[in-house]
Amino acid sequence: MIERTFKAFQYRDFRVMWFGACTSSIGTWMQQLAQAWLVFQLTGSTFLLGLDSFLAQIPIFLFSLVGGVFADRIERRKLLLASQVVQLTCAFTLAALFATHTVKIWHILTLSFIVGTAQSFGGPAYQALIPTLVETKDLQNAIALNSIQFNLARIIGPMLGGIALKTLGAAWCFGLNGVSFVAVIISLLIIRTRFRPKPTTETMLASMKQGLSFVRTHAAMGSLIGLAFSMTLLSVPLLVFLPVFAREVFHRGSETFTMLLCFSGAGSVCGALVVASAGRLKHQGTVALGLLIALGLLIAGFSQSSNLVLSCALIFLCGASLIGVFSLISSLVQILTEDRMRGRVMSVYTLAFRGGMPIGSLAVGIISQRLTAPAVLTWNGLLLGVLGCYFLVAHRKIAAL
Repeated sequence: MIERTFKAFQYRDFRVMWFGACTSSIGTWMQQLAQAWLVFQLTGSTFLLGLDSFLAQIPIFLFSLVGGVFADRIERRKLLLASQVVQLTCAFTLAALFATHTVKIWHILTLSFIVGTAQSFGGPAYQALIPTLVETKDLQNAIALNSIQFNLARIIGPMLGGIALKTLGAAWCFGLNGVSFVAVIISLLIIRTRFRPKPTTETMLASMKQGLSFVRTHAAMGSLIGLAFSMTLLSVPLLVFLPVFAREVFHRGSETFTMLLCFSGAGSVCGALVVASAGRLKHQGTVALGLLIALGLLIAGFSQSSNLVLSCALIFLCGASLIGVFSLISSLVQILTEDRMRGRVMSVYTLAFRGGMPIGSLAVGIISQRLTAPAVLTWNGLLLGVLGCYFLVAHRKIAAL
């Protein structure tokens, strides 16, 4: 059982990449916790909280297709290295601004956009790199384990970030995030990759069209990508607006925000472990849609809860359901994609998956100026449940996989 759950760790390069990425993700979550709390504390504005998330994510929506072409034309490791250096520089810049007490809200918003731009090139390269580190039969396990490192970081990062924010100050959260990028840079220099791009005379536009054509004509691929967009559009704003729940629903401070993030991360780790241990599932699409319906109902329940213990349990289950859907949908996309097209296809997937985040966050930020954030997120959860039912009953391309 344990051997099957951690099968992808038998590959040396995957192990090295996993530990480097996990260290970097811990730093990223430390910064995200401090940044979200301070934006809301400095401005008291749910709109600016949503705008900061929007600016961090919208470059992925704008530039991921170009990033996917680069991921199929340039050695993916080099592209990732460049992305990590840019993000490291931004983290240290923000640390310096806070340490010298010169930070303004526009500094935070601008750096969020720059980091998002770097991620729009690094994201497709990273997702295309992972399948080249393991054999195809272990791909779903690798994707689930990769989700574990990200969500394990969601537990450790906010815990360390909360401690650092409370005892040392925000500058330390940003500075430690900058240091964490060194780990992933070292891992990228160590690993060996099998994929080598072939020279091409195709224009960038022609390469992008080829990737889009593959997605459009391949059975179920368009539905999978549409589902990824809708899922993040409606579910991820819950995590963005946790500071609002901490302050306005539970009337507590940053420690409650940290606790909610940790419970969400713990649920995600448990969900990813279940997927990793399950192996290749029969009726994988149907299982993913069932989890999506459950996720919608759990989000609605959390948004209506005013009991902290119940809310911690619900956010735990939300995290488990979300990562279960993500892992299953991602593995289906990877399995259906050829390696020569992987960068471009994963850029379209990243565009959809990450593109839903800023739009959803900004929409909730705007609408919650008239309604409350819990009310808007309740509707998000109900819509997500309806979406899952639609794909399960009326539009069965995903359910058939």
